Amino acid sequence: MTNEKNTEQQEEKNKQDEHQPVSFTGRICGIGFAGGVFWSLIGYLGYIFHFSEISPNMILQPFMIGEWKKQWLGTIISIVVIGLISIAGAFIYFVCLKRFKTMWPGMVYGVILWFAVFFLFNPIFQDVRSVTELKSDTIVTTLCLYIMYGVFVGYSISFAYNELTSDKLARALGKTSE
Repeated sequence: MTNEKNTEQQEEKNKQDEHQPVSFTGRICGIGFAGGVFWSLIGYLGYIFHFSEISPNMILQPFMIGEWKKQWLGTIISIVVIGLISIAGAFIYFVCLKRFKTMWPGMVYGVILWFAVFFLFNPIFQDVRSVTELKSDTIVTTLCLYIMYGVFVGYSISFAYNELTSDKLARALGKTSE
């Protein structure tokens, strides 16, 4: 009888192990990567439809040699690279703004990122003109994309963080009541 009970307990433990949630660090990486890839794809659509003069390929311009970086392979690699860089952006948001539950911190974060890319890092990207030389369509489109990226990352990380802290609180309360 105890063998059956031990077997049942072992099976239950195996089921729990199979359904372990992704670590919080993994969630942040997933949010950052998905946000970077999704919003750079939207940015590429904006480029295709002439809402913006800037393609995601700008990320490769200072670091890679050859015309391939301006073709479809360069676009795909650029979007993946932006997704990888976006993971760092998600961790920055997590460290600084994770406790906020509204969209405003995400919007401000997106605006700050836009200013960083287009003013602070602009000298790195030789093919991208300064903000004063860009068309207003490009400025508005890219600013909106960065704001939406910030809102996406902000809401997603804040939701995940609040879910984690509420689960910890629920477990702590559950353990103390036993």
